[in-house]
Amino acid sequence: MLAYLARLQKLTQHVDPRTATPASDEIRHAALTLGAVDHPVTRQLLAEWAEKYPKDVYTLGLVVGLSQEKLKNLIRAEFDTMSWAKAAREQPAALIDWMDDSFDVVASLNAQRYADYTFADVLVARGTSRTAATSAGVAGKLIEDAVEEIVVRLGLPYKMRGRFTGRNGDTGPADLAIPDFPHAKITVACKGFDSTGSKLTAAVTEVEAMAQVRYADQYVFGIVDGIGWNSRRGDFRRMFALAEAGRIDGLYTLEDLPQFEVALVAAAQRTGFLP
Repeated sequence: MLAYLARLQKLTQHVDPRTATPASDEIRHAALTLGAVDHPVTRQLLAEWAEKYPKDVYTLGLVVGLSQEKLKNLIRAEFDTMSWAKAAREQPAALIDWMDDSFDVVASLNAQRYADYTFADVLVARGTSRTAATSAGVAGKLIEDAVEEIVVRLGLPYKMRGRFTGRNGDTGPADLAIPDFPHAKITVACKGFDSTGSKLTAAVTEVEAMAQVRYADQYVFGIVDGIGWNSRRGDFRRMFALAEAGRIDGLYTLEDLPQFEVALVAAAQRTGFLP
């Protein structure tokens, strides 16, 4: 094995961030067209720009710190299409109104177009991609915190993040277990994503594993939210089918937390953790 490991080599090469690429050229072109918009920018002027340059609309996402993927998911949730170009061609005014109401894009653009930037600003702009990557885990933690708050308020014993013991000593992953993982009677999966990717498939696989190993008298709940699921509907369908078939005891969004709490209380009463 050590000899094999010694033969491993670096597969990707460093890319100089100053090197021009087709993507960087597109951004520069969009910036030039935005620079030609009368100052100060207004919603109306920006809607006219979006209708004229619909493919460049994603650069407005960059103005307010949205990645292309995040912008796609947000536009799909709002306009039922993942194409910002289609939304810009068909509903330019509505698109800009939404972006301004949600992200204050007009003020951000006016503030940034004529600002003087330092070397530190360049480094900060490159470094914010790390912040965006870190925020991918924030959605799941938000759901965990909301579920934990309910459990604490009810006075239930619990443990966070581990593997619970099910049939034949097999284990399955859970974000919360009551009263603990070795003796779990109630388990909860908390899965929130605003972005998309293989991590959503992995999340579904975890819920499937929970359903697979559970005892008949163990409860499995899922709290699943985030617009990223709109882009992975096949994965979500697999998870939803588990609830429909009764293989898990419920699937809830954050808006459904009152209903989840009712179901949790009932499960806790049946398992002897609440009177």
